[in-house]
Amino acid sequence: MSAEDEEGRSKRVGIRARMYVVFGLVALGFGMVLSSAWDVMVRDGEGWRELAERQRQRRLRIVPKRGTIYDRNGLALAVSVEVPSVSLDSYDLLRTVPAPQIPVVARDAANRIAAVLELDPADVERKILSKRRFSWLKRQISAEEAARLRELASRKVMGDRRVRGLVVEGEGRRYYPRRTVAGPLLGFVAPDGEGKDGIELSLDHDLKGHVEQLRGLRDRSGRLLFADGMHDDQALAGHDIHLTIDQGIQHTAERELANVATTFEAAGGSVIALDPNTGEILAMASWPGYNPNDYRSSEINERRDRGLSDLFEPGSTMKIFTIAAGLSGGAITPAQKLYCEKGFMPVDNVTIRDTHPSEWLSISQVLAFSSNICAAKIGLALGGNRLYDSLRRFGFGQTTGVPLPGEATGMLRPRSRPWVQVETAAASFGQGISVSNLQLALATAALANGGELMEPAIIKRVSSATGETLRTSVPKVRRRVVPKRVARAVVEMMIGVTEGEGTGVEAAINGYQVAGKTATAQKTDPKTGRYSLDKYIASFVGFVPARKPRVVISVMIDEPMLEHAGGAVAAPLFRRLAKKILEYQGLMPRSAKRADLAALARTADPAHAVYEAMRQAEGRRPAVQDTVSPAPVGAGRVRVPDLTGWPLREAVRRLSDLGLSAKIDGTGLLSLQTPAPGSVVTKGETLTLFFEPAT
Repeated sequence: MSAEDEEGRSKRVGIRARMYVVFGLVALGFGMVLSSAWDVMVRDGEGWRELAERQRQRRLRIVPKRGTIYDRNGLALAVSVEVPSVSLDSYDLLRTVPAPQIPVVARDAANRIAAVLELDPADVERKILSKRRFSWLKRQISAEEAARLRELASRKVMGDRRVRGLVVEGEGRRYYPRRTVAGPLLGFVAPDGEGKDGIELSLDHDLKGHVEQLRGLRDRSGRLLFADGMHDDQALAGHDIHLTIDQGIQHTAERELANVATTFEAAGGSVIALDPNTGEILAMASWPGYNPNDYRSSEINERRDRGLSDLFEPGSTMKIFTIAAGLSGGAITPAQKLYCEKGFMPVDNVTIRDTHPSEWLSISQVLAFSSNICAAKIGLALGGNRLYDSLRRFGFGQTTGVPLPGEATGMLRPRSRPWVQVETAAASFGQGISVSNLQLALATAALANGGELMEPAIIKRVSSATGETLRTSVPKVRRRVVPKRVARAVVEMMIGVTEGEGTGVEAAINGYQVAGKTATAQKTDPKTGRYSLDKYIASFVGFVPARKPRVVISVMIDEPMLEHAGGAVAAPLFRRLAKKILEYQGLMPRSAKRADLAALARTADPAHAVYEAMRQAEGRRPAVQDTVSPAPVGAGRVRVPDLTGWPLREAVRRLSDLGLSAKIDGTGLLSLQTPAPGSVVTKGETLTLFFEPAT
């Protein structure tokens, strides 16, 4: 082989070796790529896919529209409207800015944003430099501010100096179209969407709806392209709340309360109006109040619902419950008279005094003249334990169960510690205990409806955004507190408070009989621990019409300065509000004159007559045995028949056949009569018949 052939062969071997090396390196590289691809796509594929999804997707927190609050007639008291809010994507703002220029660009953008929104430029600059995808700049801005921010972000307007990352979007804001009406009752909503105070807080879960997170696809710049999985807005929206409150009655109660409070220079006050037969609260007024649309400018004292949270010594209004307890417990009878010690009675080391000194008073007069001494005697006859139990049954010393925040319990001395005589006596006329205005109204409603303590209702109905009823309230009786005959007897006594020489004549309404009770209670001076000589609570609680009540109203005025008597301060407010409510409900008086029980009072105590008639009716045997007696009645005399349930015309005709005449009160069917059935009377005597509409 020649030298040339050998050289050629050597070159071919070298080339082939180099090719093998190249092919080997390529194969090794390809193998490594395949191995890495296997790791990425197969072995670690799930983790990488999740990372990719996280990088290209964005979570959206969808806040639904808050539910509306309505009154009982469907008038909106709180609604949600959309207002613009502005947020910042600082990563997007600085995305294209070279690192050396970031501080300069951030400061310039912060100054321009702060000038529009009236914010601190330093705070805005810190948010920009944080490079966060989302941060709030300012919530619930004006339309003018939103327009100027859009100009800052517009490429056409600002060119290269436009501010990236600004997002102006609609956000729900709470609006109260009735302004100050029911402000403390409704509460308000903070900018974060959370309910604060009142209904907005207690029913926040229902009102704010279902907050949901959705996923949206974004491009490499972080801009949202679309969102999937969107639900129907109505399905996410909060529930609507229908209250038992009547907006018209609420407005009238607040107006009258404000007039009285300002006229008498009071520190505060509250008014509760409710239906005694259902427990539904028609109005819950508090003064001073506030406008929830501008809650930031109000004081905490103005946002407090005084009807729930303010406790006070009830004073003489407690006497109606003491008398009811005494009648139920057998400590007194309606016909009984009590000696009033001529206005002074020592108990332990304390002397109890009466404003109107008397000697002997009937139980009805005890209430009409508001005798502390006789009330104390009734309480002492019952004893501390039985008086405590009776007051607890009326709901004092415990919460009412109304679904509102901030309700106070009130104070009764515990039964576990025996009450000394002076404590029992003081509690009998409303000293040494404390109640809320709502407790007082509900306890009075128990007497008005015949002896049943109702559970208070403030929520009438809850419905979804689509109109479907989710739940409704129905009247609930918590317990029976006194027999019906006792309740009716006390009602008759309460009528005497607003008639004749009673302390509550300023509450009387022409054409109606009003049952009520006044109170003027001294406040305790926290500095001395003694009763103040110039600070009082003036109150009145009552209902109308007395025998067929439509509304119970409890009025409490805190520290009136120009006058402090409950009959002069609180009773006129009751009269004006009750009259408006009766007119509003379409209940017209039978005449222009006040109801007159003077004739009945001259012949018999109305409370005693009612009590005896109902007592006999409760234990009545068959009518023949009850109204007919084998004993002779004598010439010129006649036994009174039982005409309960008879129509007016037939009842009068029957009495006429027996030689008796009738004094008529009311219309409908006979419910009560005096003298009681079975009584023996002289022919020609006049019976008083009480009629009520058939139900």
